[in-house]
Amino acid sequence: MADSGFSYSLDEIKQMSRDVLKVAKDLGASSAEAELSLSIGQNVSVRLNEVENIEYNRDKGMSVTVYFGQQKGHASTSDLSPLAIKDTVAAACNIAKYTAKDEFCGLADANLMAKDVLDLDLHHPWNISVEEAIVIAKECEATALGVDTRITNSEGASVSTSTGYFAYSNSHGFTGGYPSSRHGVSCSVIAEFDDNMQRDYWYSTARAAADLESAAAIGKRAGERTIRRLNSQKIKTCQVPVMFEAPLASGLISSLINAISGGNLYRKSSFLLDSLDKQVASPLLNIYEEPHLKKGLASSPFDSEGVATHSRQLVKDGVLQGYVMGSYSARKLGMQTTGNAGGNHNLIVQSGAQDFAGLLKQMGTGLLVTELLGSGMNMVTGDYSRGAAGFWVENGVIVHAVEEITIASNMAEMLKMIIAIGNDVCIQGSKQVGSILIERMTVASE
Repeated sequence: MADSGFSYSLDEIKQMSRDVLKVAKDLGASSAEAELSLSIGQNVSVRLNEVENIEYNRDKGMSVTVYFGQQKGHASTSDLSPLAIKDTVAAACNIAKYTAKDEFCGLADANLMAKDVLDLDLHHPWNISVEEAIVIAKECEATALGVDTRITNSEGASVSTSTGYFAYSNSHGFTGGYPSSRHGVSCSVIAEFDDNMQRDYWYSTARAAADLESAAAIGKRAGERTIRRLNSQKIKTCQVPVMFEAPLASGLISSLINAISGGNLYRKSSFLLDSLDKQVASPLLNIYEEPHLKKGLASSPFDSEGVATHSRQLVKDGVLQGYVMGSYSARKLGMQTTGNAGGNHNLIVQSGAQDFAGLLKQMGTGLLVTELLGSGMNMVTGDYSRGAAGFWVENGVIVHAVEEITIASNMAEMLKMIIAIGNDVCIQGSKQVGSILIERMTVASE
């Protein structure tokens, strides 16, 4: 899909974001910030070698936040006509007049604005036709179905592509914006044997189509993951080492990040309150935030408030080095924003020396978790209990699949009981981490 599909150029939406601020100022706002975005995308899915869906999306939007001293108003629109923009700004101003004063609201500090908007190589449009996408999706599914005769059905394979423009301006005189893209290929199939039916999937996502795994590789992985789940057996309730497969290990890191995020901290709804410069995890855990990675899935030269992003070490040898905050939560805590308004940027967890097989060998006997069900963590206490499925491991070798089990512990303890981090890094989002081995958890079954 070509960039010519956009109604406006990047420079035009930058100017429009500045025009929004002028309207807000004319209406009496003491300060304001505006964001505009455009995106176009295509998604093609097939199932059992037949085209199932062809979807196109074309989105545009503008949001504005205005401040009248310590009063704040926000409004948004998907209509970018001059009249609609003026009406939206007026609505935000009207809302602000009826809101309570909040001494912590307002723009981020002017001296923290990004001086230069770095080119992070985030824009790689994939000019793929529907016909070409269908061929790729069919190849992916056919490869998965061909892995084993026990794979009898499919939930389909899909090929998606999207590209967009983004611009942000605020009353400090800051204006920044950049184009970006994101593409993906995925596949999910179903296997059946002796009245036992299982499903699994695999996918690949990247800024550039050239960086995606091949359709055949994705299909093969999806098929293999599905087959290995057949013939599951029961296990007895026990306390054993638990290994989180790389795609799930990022969830453990997410729990840590949520616990040290400004919103949870100032609301005192975190199990890691007042944890700065304290040991919060195993000495093996080192986490780096790298917002300027070229082609990174969570790369950005500035955050959603225009604050410049910087590389930093978030956790060093298990000791917390910093929180994750935007300007509002930082002010509530009497601190300074960390440039994380809108979220974290490319969290890199330092890997150990061992690969996936090495971690299994180190675990000896225990549970390998490959799927989690439900959201069972109490952010205040850290108590953790999740439905799970995976594989029972003995003497470092996978013995059989297991399902309908529950794993339980406390996240504060789990982080400190990390005894190995694999080098089998999976890059499917904002966190890059290998499989993580926890020394001991309760596994409940029969």
